Amino acid sequence: MEQRRVGVEIPGAKVQEVLDEIREVETLGIQAAWLTTGSPRTADNNIRRDTPSILAAAAMSTRTIQLGTAIVLTWPRHPLSFVEYCESMAQLAPGRFRLGVGPGNKAPIERTYGFAFERPLAHLTEYVRIVRAVLREGAVDFEGRYYRAQTADNEPVDVPVMISAVRPKSFELAGRLTDGAISWLCPGGYLRDFALPAMAAGAEKAGQPVPPLIAHVGLSVHEDWDEVEAVARERFDSYMRRDPYVEMYRLAGFTEADQRVWSTPMLKALVISGDEADAERRLRELFSFGAAELMVSVIPAGGDPDASRQRTLRFLGGFARTL
Repeated sequence: MEQRRVGVEIPGAKVQEVLDEIREVETLGIQAAWLTTGSPRTADNNIRRDTPSILAAAAMSTRTIQLGTAIVLTWPRHPLSFVEYCESMAQLAPGRFRLGVGPGNKAPIERTYGFAFERPLAHLTEYVRIVRAVLREGAVDFEGRYYRAQTADNEPVDVPVMISAVRPKSFELAGRLTDGAISWLCPGGYLRDFALPAMAAGAEKAGQPVPPLIAHVGLSVHEDWDEVEAVARERFDSYMRRDPYVEMYRLAGFTEADQRVWSTPMLKALVISGDEADAERRLRELFSFGAAELMVSVIPAGGDPDASRQRTLRFLGGFARTL
């Protein structure tokens, strides 16, 4: 079994504040930093920050922390462009970089980039096949529906390629074809009952071990649930307007997801709150379900959000050292 890790999702739109936070969480003993395409405060706007460039800068100013993309969008960049990026990151941060890719969501992709968002899993399958072939074998000769790629005589590079996953079919694809799945907004019970079995089924089809699941979770070490809920509801509001998340919550047993508004039970299934003992118990539960790593979105709450954030990060640093 892989070593368990605790990572955090790093928010922020300004490069320097993102770099400062990555260095801070490394100092606290948190084992991984993950960058999404952009800040959760602007979840409907798809162009917010260039995650690959920021992680390259972070590689130069950190020493031990794992660095990962969760995720970068596949549509705007040819897969071979990410192979070149992975080759550079493998030199800048040897053994520390993980590439997470995904198709994103229909409305932002079509509105922002003008692509026809059709058959996203088929598109993602071709993308991952190309990237992993070059990284593992140093060569690819591929012609598919969406991509053509041909290159040879590259040096193999040890960079895991993971995909975003919300619905069971994407988790099955992760188990069958990738080095891991990165969930987003999935409750723990759904990961246990649907995601992990789908990954196991995919791995069995491919005749390979089940790759790791990076389980996203919201966390606020803060005792007032109402204050936590208010922040979480605002931060994640836009996702209830996206069909994959509505369908996922419905499958998880939350029929109220059809109203396309977060209910309190839905948020309580996703966001952990309470004191340090409550937080540790719930995080360990996610590991017991089968998650290999946690990717925590810190939810600062109450009258002093910075103090709330610091309390949560300090707890995570201490918790990481117990794993």
